[in-house]
Amino acid sequence: MESNTNGNSAVSNATISSATATSLPSVQGAVPSSKLTQLTESLKLEHQFLRVPFEHYKKTIRANHRAVEKEVSAVMSTLSDSGDLSQDDAVKHLNSLVSRLQGLKRKLEDGSRAEHLQAQRCKARLDHLESAGADNISEWNNTRLKRILLDYMLRMSYYTTATQLAESSHIQDLVDIEIFYEAKRVMDALRNKEVAPALAWCADNKSRLKKSKSKFEFQLRLQEFIELVRNEKNLQAVTYSRKHLSPWAASYMKEFQKVFATLAFTCNTGCETYKVLFDAKQWDFLMEQFKQEFCRLYGMTLEPLLNIYLQAGLSALKTPFCYEDDCPKEDPLSQESFRKLAMPLPYSKQHHSKLVCYITKELMDTENPPLVLPNGYVYSTKALEEMARNNNGTITCPRTRDVFSYSQVTKAFIS
Repeated sequence: MESNTNGNSAVSNATISSATATSLPSVQGAVPSSKLTQLTESLKLEHQFLRVPFEHYKKTIRANHRAVEKEVSAVMSTLSDSGDLSQDDAVKHLNSLVSRLQGLKRKLEDGSRAEHLQAQRCKARLDHLESAGADNISEWNNTRLKRILLDYMLRMSYYTTATQLAESSHIQDLVDIEIFYEAKRVMDALRNKEVAPALAWCADNKSRLKKSKSKFEFQLRLQEFIELVRNEKNLQAVTYSRKHLSPWAASYMKEFQKVFATLAFTCNTGCETYKVLFDAKQWDFLMEQFKQEFCRLYGMTLEPLLNIYLQAGLSALKTPFCYEDDCPKEDPLSQESFRKLAMPLPYSKQHHSKLVCYITKELMDTENPPLVLPNGYVYSTKALEEMARNNNGTITCPRTRDVFSYSQVTKAFIS
């Protein structure tokens, strides 16, 4: 997940980590000490938030550099091949060069705008991290929640909804809609059994895929070969293999030999070894492989951020009791969707301890459940209800002397 353009993941990650760290001094001055640790830990989770636009920025620079080198090389080659020309031919030759240079100028201008846009996006995200403070922590967390939801929508292919949410919340620079649309084009093509867009994507990212030792392009070539055999175009398949598969043969000889043997079979073969190669599920495998390569290329997590955050919370709640029929409805794991999400998680480590109310010294259990005040302190339901009755619905924390309304307390669950 840490592959980079220059093959030096430490340099890239150090750059992003230091960029995140620069946002902390301004935060420290504004956030009370009680919230500083929580905020600092929260910022550590924003690696992907900075990494994705940073990788996109580098990709844009590389693409512009290649385009300029190609055009300059063509112009220089044309100049060297001009030789002795008549006056009319020289004028035509110069006009052609001028036209080509004008085209190069337009490409440079377009490339400069694209680079500037990506740089602005990186800066917007750094500014967003630096803006976190005690005075706007609620608003900042709300924006982060929207970013997490947008990430989930884009991964689940709800592109229109995600775009509308980003526009209405004015957070276009804080989300990666453009990058996910790039993935959508490839995914749609693979879903329609077309490999051309995927091969073009591999060509655009050839150096990075090579450094990560990816075999995705090879798998795409194998699938094209299989489709030619499926359509009984054996001669074309042989020609195709000589041109596109032979360069990979030394590295993946076993796969190459197995696929080449399909020339002796048909797509209706009963031999399981080769029948699986003609299975339509091979396209699903290619789509899954592309997702992994795409996320690895941009430093994204394979799972949606929403799932990761939810699993972090569910890991503290999951117990064997959660999967029993009499699990209380207040427990999130009573819901089938949450149970499925928590399935790969281990059970939380539970100690046989007792919760005793600070006020009444009575045991807090299901009959006398604990309640949490806004300041984080926990007391029993009986104690707080009695205090509220005696003080017209208000509660005074005996530890901090903070005053709250009884409606502000929340129920804590004992697992």
